[in-house]
Amino acid sequence: MLPQGWTDLLRQLVLFCGAYWLYRLVRGQISDRTIDAFENARHIVAAERSLGLFVEPAVNRWAEASGWIAGAASWMYVNSHFAITTAALAYLYLRRNEHFYFVRNMFMVAMAIALVGYLVFPTAPPRLLPGLGFRDSVAQFTGVDAHTANLLVNPYAAVPSMHVAFALMLAGSMARTARRGWARALWVTYPVLVAFTVVATANHWWIDAALGATTAALSAVAAQALLARARPHAWAWQPAHA
Repeated sequence: MLPQGWTDLLRQLVLFCGAYWLYRLVRGQISDRTIDAFENARHIVAAERSLGLFVEPAVNRWAEASGWIAGAASWMYVNSHFAITTAALAYLYLRRNEHFYFVRNMFMVAMAIALVGYLVFPTAPPRLLPGLGFRDSVAQFTGVDAHTANLLVNPYAAVPSMHVAFALMLAGSMARTARRGWARALWVTYPVLVAFTVVATANHWWIDAALGATTAALSAVAAQALLARARPHAWAWQPAHA
């Protein structure tokens, strides 16, 4: 059942869990930069208005007006980032192990890039600016106040959107391994759905989503051009020994 044995599985679990909690701890360290976060959010709004693309309030209102779309988007926002990501990574490890380590490296690079973004450009998400007409549909859906910052939770970690980055890295990998056309089609649409979700729930600006996509692309390039070349026998998409 385990393609590389228990030792390797435990190694991957420790690596992912350690990286993720370090990611959250470092992200939480900038939770007191409230003034910077709201100032940067205002810069984003100004930039989008100058481009004529300040669409987030309209998307959020449309989703809220329909009711079920807001509920579905909130459910997707809460569950996709952890549940779908974890399930897909488990599938890759168990069933497409030769590709897993390349994907793992992409995730490690992406989280490192994201931490730099959070440190350099802390940004308040749309839901924290109700004066612009936003409603926090996720808080309504879960009944949990997501406005409070602490050591592990930082509401100002909006740029880049890691929901979108994770979705793109997974979708590209899963689509390449899928053997059926319908499965490839589902994975191709998945990042688009996630991008819509993060905007419709007022958790990200569309610029965050675009930067999340950029993060995914840079991580894929780093995994291919740097890490895979460093250890082609283990870290390439198709390892040399395979």
